[in-house]
Amino acid sequence: MIQSRAVVGTAHASRYLQQLAKHWSHRFETEFDTETARIALPLGEARLAADAEALTIDLSVTDPATLPDFHAVIVRHLERFAFRETLRIDWASPA
Repeated sequence: MIQSRAVVGTAHASRYLQQLAKHWSHRFETEFDTETARIALPLGEARLAADAEALTIDLSVTDPATLPDFHAVIVRHLERFAFRETLRIDWASPA
């Protein structure tokens, strides 16, 4: 399993987490509340955690070749919901 993480600084982490989860819940297996989410997408699994200062996004894929596409899908959707602010999204392998 290949993993990748981004910690996105924002005061609106819970809102974005819920918007992403609700958006995908119509098509994919999704579990979420105001602080955590798990979304099973075709590219892999996304786990999100929100606190007062940041949205943490953990992605897991079985095929490393799909990771750049998964990053792009998450970023595109997050930027759509966060259009009122500029987010910094840097991906790294978790420690």
